[in-house]
Amino acid sequence: MIPPGLMISAPSSGTGKTTLMLGLLAAFRARGVNVQPFKSGPDYIDPAFHTAASGLASFNLDSWSMDRAVIDGLVGNARGADLVLAEGSMGLFDGVAVPGACGNGASADIAAHMGWPVVLVLDVSGAAQSVAATARGFRDMRPDVSLAGVVLNRVASPRHETLVRAGMDEVGIRVLGSLPRQNGIELPERHLGLVQAGEQENLPQILSEAAEFIAGHVDLDALRAAAAGTLHSAPPPAAIQPPGQRIALAQDNAFAFVYPHLLAGWRTAGAEVVPFSPLADEGPDPDADVCWLPGGYPELHAGALAAADRFRHSLQSFAKTRPVHGECGGYMAMGAGLVDKDGTRHEMAGLLGLETSFAKRKMHLGYRKADLNAAIPGQTIRGRLRGHEFHYATILDEPDEPLARITDSNDLEVPETGSVRRFDGGGVATGTFFHMIGDG
Repeated sequence: MIPPGLMISAPSSGTGKTTLMLGLLAAFRARGVNVQPFKSGPDYIDPAFHTAASGLASFNLDSWSMDRAVIDGLVGNARGADLVLAEGSMGLFDGVAVPGACGNGASADIAAHMGWPVVLVLDVSGAAQSVAATARGFRDMRPDVSLAGVVLNRVASPRHETLVRAGMDEVGIRVLGSLPRQNGIELPERHLGLVQAGEQENLPQILSEAAEFIAGHVDLDALRAAAAGTLHSAPPPAAIQPPGQRIALAQDNAFAFVYPHLLAGWRTAGAEVVPFSPLADEGPDPDADVCWLPGGYPELHAGALAAADRFRHSLQSFAKTRPVHGECGGYMAMGAGLVDKDGTRHEMAGLLGLETSFAKRKMHLGYRKADLNAAIPGQTIRGRLRGHEFHYATILDEPDEPLARITDSNDLEVPETGSVRRFDGGGVATGTFFHMIGDG
């Protein structure tokens, strides 16, 4: 049985969705309510915070890169929970111009498909009754999306709250909570979003404070009662073709960005995932039949990676006879060199000729489609993939054979093709700047 759910969303980024989401997860958990979290959109970082707050693995749901059957299967992870909470990305209706698998990537697509009412977080600083016009517009924008109510954020005073509530009463929108201005539970950020959950030494304290803050200012009973859903049963989460039977997976603060549904799908298919830490100078398991280097922040650890001789030599030896694949940060670490923000070049693993720089920063962001020129672990030549790219690296040189024809969500070709290099012993090194989400 799939429990009822809610979509936590907002008019835009930076309004307090994550603070509310984490506070709700931690507050309900403290009450003994078993909450299954999800993240709408291709976010690498928020699911790890959801997991820490709820005690349950959080999964991404994305209407551009996943079809409805895949989404339903992932929501099947909510069996046995008491409530579903999904955190939106950007604004509720924000997505790309050209639809993908079953939508344009907007959180509203997921809310409509699942029948999850929306809890809209509104930054009310600098306005009062006028905020109701924003809420009314969001309520009426799409007939297939229902609004459970709003949570007011950054409320300046009791008088301010009274004025905002008066406006909401006029348009018939329920206020589920009112959060005063405060700075106690802000999470530090860097260029890809929040600092990773694994790097937050005081995360339990932050979550405890968030739970207390949200429980004190949000009507948890009313919010839970507003939950609904049209999916009452779902197929089990699907197995995903794994890149190998025994997968050596780089996993530490330099390599942490891999979509949870991929790992779960690989394990469902019977694969064994064996983590190792390049930052601890560990190499891939010599008994593995494939090595996977996910994305992360290699630029913050470039010196440590350059000094990790055992890791580098083990990876080079592994690649002579077996496939190694890297995504984004993992791709950069497989290259010849990485220039940090201060202009210092650090030697990387050298499996590919790729040279990247953070001294010349340029944001690359968006959905990606790939038509493979060569096989990668788990995918055949001419396979078609959907994924997402988000990084600030500049390519100085990408000299190897192009791995794929890469296009964006508008089917415009992207110059970053990825790379492939083959070795005499039968091994192959492949990498891309985009994170694979699924077939497509």
